[in-house]
Amino acid sequence: MNYYELIFKRKSFHLFRGTEGKISEAELQQLEDFISTVKPLDNEIKTKIRIVKENETTCKRGAEYCIEFYSENKGNYLRNIGYIGEQIDLYLAEKNIGALWFGIGKPDKTEVEGLNHVIMIAIAKMPETSFRKDMFKSKRKPLEEIWKGAVLPFSNIVRFAPSACNTQPWIVENTGSELEIYRYKKPGKRGIMPAEKVRFYNRIDMGIFMFFLEVCLEHEGYAVNGSQIFEDEPDEVEKVLAAKYILEKN
Repeated sequence: MNYYELIFKRKSFHLFRGTEGKISEAELQQLEDFISTVKPLDNEIKTKIRIVKENETTCKRGAEYCIEFYSENKGNYLRNIGYIGEQIDLYLAEKNIGALWFGIGKPDKTEVEGLNHVIMIAIAKMPETSFRKDMFKSKRKPLEEIWKGAVLPFSNIVRFAPSACNTQPWIVENTGSELEIYRYKKPGKRGIMPAEKVRFYNRIDMGIFMFFLEVCLEHEGYAVNGSQIFEDEPDEVEKVLAAKYILEKN
């Protein structure tokens, strides 16, 4: 599977209209098999992923199923869920299964095997024509707002990572030898979500962004195994160092 090409195809289906039949049992099994292979950001954090019918949750977006994510609450668990979930998001696009990261939904079970529910992704089978045809028409922050220093070939691609309420809470600083990745919250700026929810979802967003970045780095021939991941700040601050990636070609 070419994750890089799927970046251009994926989109968020805020409502599932014009669905194309049901997700077959074979497709569900393939999805389960894929989920068993996803790479976590942190191997030390226990997670659990379940697939349930949408009507077993409070999600009412016309989806057929919801993928529920559970985790122990420690370290960078929210980033870890974002990182894992975005692999699934891109896989679903390849299979023409529409997806929506759905943060406000209530699951059928708030706890599974001692792990707490974090977030869900709603899914439904969609026509291939309903996926994104021109990613660059999507609304995103201008490159100069999220990227500092020398621009790389993929700089304009990675900014299309999905985020809660399109907040795009990241800044990349290219020092020349490495990329420094920050979670950024503009002082005083508030969207439609309460501040504590913004902090919660933006930490998930950072995991999504970091997976996008790693896909782009690998596409351009850079190594990603020399990355450093840093612990997030427990309190709200304007700018938090999340990771460093060495700019070194394979």
